[in-house]
Amino acid sequence: MKYFDYAATTPPDPDVVRTIAEVMEAHYGNPSSIHGYGERAHQLLRRARVGCATAIGVKPEEIIFTSGATESNNLAIKGAALRYQSRGKHIITTATEHASVYESFLQLQQWGWDVTWIPVDSLGRVTAQQVIEALRPDTVLVSLMHVNNETGAIHPIAEIGKRLKKEAPRVLFHVDGVQGVGKLEAKPASWYADLYSLSAHKFRGPKGAGLLYVRSGIELTPLLSGGSQENGMRAGTENVALLVGMAKAIRLAVERQPQFAERVTVYRDQIMACIKEIPGLVLNSDQQGAPHIIHFSYPGMKAEVVLHTLEQLGVTVSTQSACSSRSAEPSRVLLAMGRDAACAAGGLRISLGDEHTEEDVNLLKQAIHQMMAQLRPLERRM
Repeated sequence: MKYFDYAATTPPDPDVVRTIAEVMEAHYGNPSSIHGYGERAHQLLRRARVGCATAIGVKPEEIIFTSGATESNNLAIKGAALRYQSRGKHIITTATEHASVYESFLQLQQWGWDVTWIPVDSLGRVTAQQVIEALRPDTVLVSLMHVNNETGAIHPIAEIGKRLKKEAPRVLFHVDGVQGVGKLEAKPASWYADLYSLSAHKFRGPKGAGLLYVRSGIELTPLLSGGSQENGMRAGTENVALLVGMAKAIRLAVERQPQFAERVTVYRDQIMACIKEIPGLVLNSDQQGAPHIIHFSYPGMKAEVVLHTLEQLGVTVSTQSACSSRSAEPSRVLLAMGRDAACAAGGLRISLGDEHTEEDVNLLKQAIHQMMAQLRPLERRM
């Protein structure tokens, strides 16, 4: 069985697993304690913070450790909205964001914030001009993902950040960077991002660890009350072993990124060409998107039927994003891109990782052809 669902989660790097095990066994002190055990854990946590900051080009004191990107996104969006509501209660995003962003905006909308949902084009992208035109005097926050987790569409984050900094410097800019780090350059400070979310298990680190970059001078209302950990923005004892593992994983991901992108882009293009040549399939990703994600639809065929057929043929892919894959509803991302209900209900995502080979890609292409041969006679029954 070949795994092609790296956008959902990645297998942890063996070196990362060993590092986590060593820290868990030898350094179990609470990093807030002032005795020797606590001090050693605190030093490991400090080095992990430096490592993560160095990897994405920011200051160590600007890194807030969290349990993952869902928490980071919630803290960035709700924490900023609550802290700066005296400036206004207007916030901006798109309908194609990850569920942790989308649902945070819906919750704020229920609490009285006014949300502008910028429409995306047929490839799932927005322009900087659209963002600027959506601004109002009472706008507090713009939140956009770098790379779409379903289709791989890339928003022009650098251009948007530059325009916001110039034309609306008081508006905070949050970037969900989860699907970008290790695949594209990750430079939140140079994008003029004020807030930037990451999750370790997307770049071969452990589940349950993430971070939020908070630019110096930005304050957030904490979502978790308790101790004074993480500059008072995130109470709770830090999981030292997982955070040390994340620091190692992000360093490796950033170091390998150029070579990864070059190699995997070739595989992505081969898979896209395979899908394009098969009548009845619709390609939803484009070659200007992220190097590791290919999304296609089989209109009229239930996505889970396609998924399980491919699984029987030896390859594992996904429907929608992992957070939504058990839902029977059509993909809201594809609907927002203008796809019809049949296309949005029959979507599949293939996502590549650094362990894939030419042989694996050939197996996948063969499985797609075999899947079509098996399912085409069933189309009228579905």
